[in-house]
Amino acid sequence: MTFGISNSVKSQQVQVCTPERLREAIDSPLVAMVCADIKDAWEQEKRGEITSEEFEEKKGELKKRLPILTPHATFKNGRRLNADAVPSGLSMYDLDHIPNPEGRWREIEPRKDELGIVMAHITPSAEGLRLIFVIPDGKTLAEAQRWMAEQLGDQKYDECVKDYARCSFIVPREYMLYINEADLFKEREVAPSNVSQVSQEQHPAEPNKQETPHTKRELEYPELVSILEDQLGGIPTHGSRNNFIFTMACHLRYVCNDDPEWIARILPTYGENREKWMATIRSACNRNQTPHMSRIMQRVLAICKEREREEQEAEENPDMPPQMPRVLPPLIRLLVSKTPEIYKPAVAHAVFPALAAHLWQTRFRYIDNVEHEATLMNVLMAGTGAGKNCISEPINRIMADIRARDMDNLRREREWKKEVQSKGANKDKRQRPEGLVIQEIDPDMTNAAFVQRLADAEDRFLYTKMNEIDQFDALKGSGKSKAQFQIMCLAFDPRNVYGQTRIGTGSVSERVSIRFNWNASTTIGKGRRYFSQVLTDGPISRINFCTIPEREIGADMPVYGTYDEGFDEELRPYIENLNKARGLVDCPKARTLAKKLVEECADFSRLSQSRVYENLSYRANVIAYLKAMVLFVASGGKWDKTVENFIRWSLQYDLWCKMRFFGREIEQADSAINIYRRTGPQNMLDLLPDVFTRGEVRGLRDKREMSNTKVSKMLYNWKARGYIKLHGEEMPQDQKDMECYEKTEFYMKKFGSQKELA
Repeated sequence: MTFGISNSVKSQQVQVCTPERLREAIDSPLVAMVCADIKDAWEQEKRGEITSEEFEEKKGELKKRLPILTPHATFKNGRRLNADAVPSGLSMYDLDHIPNPEGRWREIEPRKDELGIVMAHITPSAEGLRLIFVIPDGKTLAEAQRWMAEQLGDQKYDECVKDYARCSFIVPREYMLYINEADLFKEREVAPSNVSQVSQEQHPAEPNKQETPHTKRELEYPELVSILEDQLGGIPTHGSRNNFIFTMACHLRYVCNDDPEWIARILPTYGENREKWMATIRSACNRNQTPHMSRIMQRVLAICKEREREEQEAEENPDMPPQMPRVLPPLIRLLVSKTPEIYKPAVAHAVFPALAAHLWQTRFRYIDNVEHEATLMNVLMAGTGAGKNCISEPINRIMADIRARDMDNLRREREWKKEVQSKGANKDKRQRPEGLVIQEIDPDMTNAAFVQRLADAEDRFLYTKMNEIDQFDALKGSGKSKAQFQIMCLAFDPRNVYGQTRIGTGSVSERVSIRFNWNASTTIGKGRRYFSQVLTDGPISRINFCTIPEREIGADMPVYGTYDEGFDEELRPYIENLNKARGLVDCPKARTLAKKLVEECADFSRLSQSRVYENLSYRANVIAYLKAMVLFVASGGKWDKTVENFIRWSLQYDLWCKMRFFGREIEQADSAINIYRRTGPQNMLDLLPDVFTRGEVRGLRDKREMSNTKVSKMLYNWKARGYIKLHGEEMPQDQKDMECYEKTEFYMKKFGSQKELA
């Protein structure tokens, strides 16, 4: 056997690498694009445009999209696990953080045959050199690493690379410095002594230390560090970095063999001076510490394992989002007409906040008899480099008329400010001009400026597009914890009141109603972290979410159409219809559809027994209704089947995204809250009759505000422990709720009629 190749670091499925597969990967447009994006980010860091932490996060997200090699081994059953490794006879050696990888290679190249090097390339980060070499006869993988370090005079080599499941990210042809295909793909006999060393050298026995898959594979560490950060309260602010780094290092010791160099490879600096950062890590490793893994680290590993399982399930049984209808409403068809197929669902959702920003003094009565304005907010969550900018040009075209009017009013405002500043303190100053309606705002404006713009807007919507969701944070002002999330909630709620009162004559002192539509983009990980503290507080249910699926490795680059005057001219009548609308607009077909969708969501909630889905569906239905009314108004009061099909899909897609990105976390948060409402843990089996149905179990869990996704698992556990047995015949899947069980004699003797366990 030679070595392995796989689609990505997320996949555990490994194929035997062939010259053809390697060439195809190296010449893939995706690989070239991802590495170019990493290099751009690296240059941004060097110019000081982004921090080292931001670069590391971006690089980590991008590298997940690259295909990988497993140079050290192939694997039995195609599963990338050390226990299944079949050594290749090759090893890889990294020279990290060197200023000139090509120059270092030129120094090594004359000795390439002597050292057995069969491939050399610049790493994706552009900061390192990777060598693939033949393991000298009789040496184990670890010994080969040490041998190469001695040959190169490298005092600080990466001992982590001795992992047989360790992967190497594939780079584009231009990063390749040397490749000898004949020797690279040569079949090699690996000595039995070397094979037997696989588990021994990588997993030495460590008394009282818990081993998990995450102590054996480096590929999980970026996510592990991120989860640990969240468990410790999030990335620290200036002034508390050193303590945070120390605490992180103390926990990471358990999965890094107490090795400060290993910890340094995976732990960000968080903006700390590198020498101080490294000294803190060493201090943590020198600290006396119990050999038993901390509870926090156990929890982190459990979360990692659960996510790994979910990712594997998704890989084997892809959970595809609802498919967009083939026939779209005319306005949506136009707005996605220049968009590559993969981006169309995201664009179809993201255009609504800008469209609705054109409505003024226009209301719609929802099926609960509450009047709403078209308050629409959208967050696009997708991987780094997924193409989130696809929404920009359609939004630019929609906002063109508002921006033109804004430019004129911005000019008037500048002239007034200049006039006021030119007058002395004791001279009369002209009052702020009326009619300074400026709808599109800067995403990073202060809270006072935001309130002033709302006051000036004369009940029109403000609008902004944010490249990153955390730009919203500028609106919270000073000392207002989570005020930005309050703004999100109020923006959705009818007849809201917001503002600030100041004594100073030059200060903004206004009470306004927030009318604020916006778009934001973010990576999935960052989006989850951003909303993690307000999972059950309301923002998520009020926002419309969308995503972009990950493209297949080697897929052709998406190509956009041309946005020209013809596009603008076709869009113009829809924008004019939105601008002309006033008053209470009624559409009986939209209300009929809203009632249908509410019942459809209720049916799905009953079938899935998901309380989270049911709760999220309430406002998701309102969002869908408001979208329907925007399309109705924009089309001049026309309604057809394409609108109904599109709105139904839009609702299902929104809920699919919310459940995918936040469903489990919301369920966990709800459970944590509900546990304090109970008098104590209760024996649920004692709350059921001696003979009961599966349906009764579901009902009981509902009453106790518990998820019904684990009914089968709970019944299985009860049966396995001998507490219950099947009463009668097993029922078919569509009649499972009628299936009967009875308590066993063993259970009755053990627990009797006890109702609560102390």
